[in-house]
Amino acid sequence: MHVYLPGYESQPGGPTISELATVEDYYQIQKWLSLERVVVVQPNAYQCDNSALLVALGQLGLNKARGVAVVTPETPQAELEAWHSEGVRGARIMDLPGGAQSCADMALIEPRIRELGWHMMVQFNGHHLNDHLTSLKHLKTDFIIDHIGKFMDPVPSDDVRVDEILRLLDRGNAWFKICAPYETSLVGGPDYSDVGAVARRVIEHAPERVIWGSNWPHVGVPRSQYPNDAMQLDVLRQWATQSECEKILVDNPARLYGFDVNLALT
Repeated sequence: MHVYLPGYESQPGGPTISELATVEDYYQIQKWLSLERVVVVQPNAYQCDNSALLVALGQLGLNKARGVAVVTPETPQAELEAWHSEGVRGARIMDLPGGAQSCADMALIEPRIRELGWHMMVQFNGHHLNDHLTSLKHLKTDFIIDHIGKFMDPVPSDDVRVDEILRLLDRGNAWFKICAPYETSLVGGPDYSDVGAVARRVIEHAPERVIWGSNWPHVGVPRSQYPNDAMQLDVLRQWATQSECEKILVDNPARLYGFDVNLALT
């Protein structure tokens, strides 16, 4: 999820903040969905200013919250270590308009975070996967292929680029995030069958390498098309079996983010 806190303004290069989304607001969603843990991802609006992210992590608490920050090649190592103590465990890479750090920066950022055991959360248009394959294969840290591959427009599940994603997962340091099918689906909800075909294939192939995200508060979506958060979680249960959901919602994020493995899915 993302936060937009009072007193923290959008930065040059990022989208304008249209409304706030505070930790208190998220607690209502968290309670509604019966979620206990959360990963806060630096929003594009704040670009390289991670201040609001760190404030949110402090409010949420280290025992149940982790963060994904924007890291630059120039970020001081002491600063990275301080962020680590506050719960940051990843660096965001977004190769789409508004992203603060693109795939071109991965090779410079990766050595900075490797000794901390962080991962990279990487988002790009899946149609351009081949442009990034060499760089992804050279990463020694864990990395997440974000937003169900973010194919704009959706592709069939047997597309050759989906084959490449499965091969990346088989290498052992790649993860795949089920998140925001409404952003790319052409057929829409509640099933998002065009995007779901890719999600199902990836889950069936490597359920131990898949995680889920809410993408709350769904910025960029017109209020008339605002997705129902419960339905966004329910659609995962259409794409995955109960045992697969246990891995995706409990076991896998515990491994990737260092959460308490004793929290169980109910």
